[in-house]
Amino acid sequence: MYTKEASHMKSLFDKIIDAHLISQTEDEICIKVHQTLTQDTTGTMAYLQLEAMQIEKVATELSVAYIDHNTLQTVTENADDHEYIKSCADRFGIILSKAGGGICHQVHLERFAKPTKVLLGSDSHTPTAGGIGMLAIGAGGLDVATAMATGKYFIRNPKKMKIQLDGIPSPGVTAKDIILVILQKLTVKGGVGYIIEYGGEGIRSLDVPDRAVLTNMGAELGATTSIFPSDSITHAFLKRQNRESDFTPLYAEPDAVYDDTLIVNLSEIIPMVAKPHAPDNVTSVSEIEGLKVNQVAIGSCTNASFSDLMQVAALLKGKQIASHVSLSITPGSSNVYTMLAENGALSDMIKAGARILEPSCGPCIGMGQSPISEGVSLRTFNRNFKGRCGTPSAGVYLVSPLTAALSAITGQVTAPKTAQQIKLPKKFTTNDSFLVQPTCKGEIVRGPNIKPLPDSFDVREIKNVKVGLITEDNITTDDIVPSTSSLLPFRSNIPYLSEYCFKNIDPEFPERCKSMDHVLIIGGKNYGQGSSREHAALVPLYLKVRIVLAKSFARIHRSNLINAGIAPIVFNNPDDYDLITPEMTFEVQGLESAISEGTNVFLTNDKCKIAAHFTGSERERQILLNRGYLNYIKIGGLS
Repeated sequence: MYTKEASHMKSLFDKIIDAHLISQTEDEICIKVHQTLTQDTTGTMAYLQLEAMQIEKVATELSVAYIDHNTLQTVTENADDHEYIKSCADRFGIILSKAGGGICHQVHLERFAKPTKVLLGSDSHTPTAGGIGMLAIGAGGLDVATAMATGKYFIRNPKKMKIQLDGIPSPGVTAKDIILVILQKLTVKGGVGYIIEYGGEGIRSLDVPDRAVLTNMGAELGATTSIFPSDSITHAFLKRQNRESDFTPLYAEPDAVYDDTLIVNLSEIIPMVAKPHAPDNVTSVSEIEGLKVNQVAIGSCTNASFSDLMQVAALLKGKQIASHVSLSITPGSSNVYTMLAENGALSDMIKAGARILEPSCGPCIGMGQSPISEGVSLRTFNRNFKGRCGTPSAGVYLVSPLTAALSAITGQVTAPKTAQQIKLPKKFTTNDSFLVQPTCKGEIVRGPNIKPLPDSFDVREIKNVKVGLITEDNITTDDIVPSTSSLLPFRSNIPYLSEYCFKNIDPEFPERCKSMDHVLIIGGKNYGQGSSREHAALVPLYLKVRIVLAKSFARIHRSNLINAGIAPIVFNNPDDYDLITPEMTFEVQGLESAISEGTNVFLTNDKCKIAAHFTGSERERQILLNRGYLNYIKIGGLS
């Protein structure tokens, strides 16, 4: 938790908050936001919300709109949405990164991220920039739109966890193996409510792209964000990127206070793998060595840096991938792509039989490269949720680039035992031709796929609710609104997406909601983990979901529910979950006072009486009592 500690006891988080604190209550902190980023699957909603705020220009030092998800533009909806984002960026003073420029997190790390500054992004993997010493937080689109409009972000007072890295990694062990070990120890719920800070002598063996792998997959731990110090390694990275002037040192004090500490000995780590279908289903590569592989995909915002792909190229040089394996490689940015082309590494990859994809999210979000039915796909990505790859029956295994490349050659899961030393150039390519500077004069272009936001409602009007769905633990945002190549073009069309809400769990859910007045969803632990996509709140809002009652919530999704005006309440007794049956109707008693005063809310019928509560800041209470965040802002809630 952030407090005004003595100057000799401050963590990295404390120091950044000290420098950029606007206000603080007992429950939350308001901080200055210097930079924002959006991407095209979340950006359209964010810019619709920004339009509704009727601003002239963004209030941040820098905001960037990335086109990196739906880059194939296979249907007009994609191209039209991109044109809308482009016109909003031009109008409101936002830099546009065009399709082909690269994955938002890789490009931002290379070109824009600054140590000690604050970044808010409408993508759950925004903490990637923590690898450079930036306080980088993923949030829903409305929170990002508000940050663009006001330069402010409200964060619930987090706990602090130090992960101390000792020792030096053995040959063949990479940053991906390190974060998989941490996931094995902490699980996908282990970071919920925490800021994770990395320290220890072991961080000296990790370059900025390596550190970014760990901060990127802090999202899989459920952490608010993860951050490394800004040190000589950070300085060297920025110097290579021709951004030496952006360097600012940042160190935690030796006696900084943390709520929890995890010590990881890097010298004890061996190559690791996350088996289907969760990032924390981790074991050693040697445990599954010999498993036949059908597909290998290298890239994503986790492992598509120049150093990662140079290691891959060194392994592939002079080799051939197995005849039954499909290998795709995705550079993280146009600059990485260019450098691989210039130094001949791209040729080594192609000669080995690799397919080179344009710099984009691509297969990571199911946009192409779906594996065969019942197939085994090794991927260097950050998520392996069931069906996310586009093939529900396939098994996706998360591995390091070294394990992936070696396994592509052998045709079966193979653990690396060594790695070649890669000599980094003194200067990296910094061609910014995919970046478009705004004029702040253009007109907004809105295609037919851009639909209005769902109507809000007053929680005080809820007297009765009916159970529309009962879900299990660790429900993801992909479960709520599937992220598939066929649905991604409709991210701006909530009515269309509503027909697919919870499709893979209960295909009848959308139709059932149509016959209900007020819908209640029952959730287990960590409800809403995964992406920052606020569609997972806006689509249920459209389907008349008024309350989600769960054992616990993932941070970003909980905020998105509140912003949408849906009440996220928590069981007083988690065992009451077992008393609820499908389509059960409840009378709602005391919801308004539960929100405004922190008392209990009761859901009652002739079979049971369920006690629950809402925990939140005064601002969050007012958002819920004023029909969601947009309406709260319109009535002067941030003034």
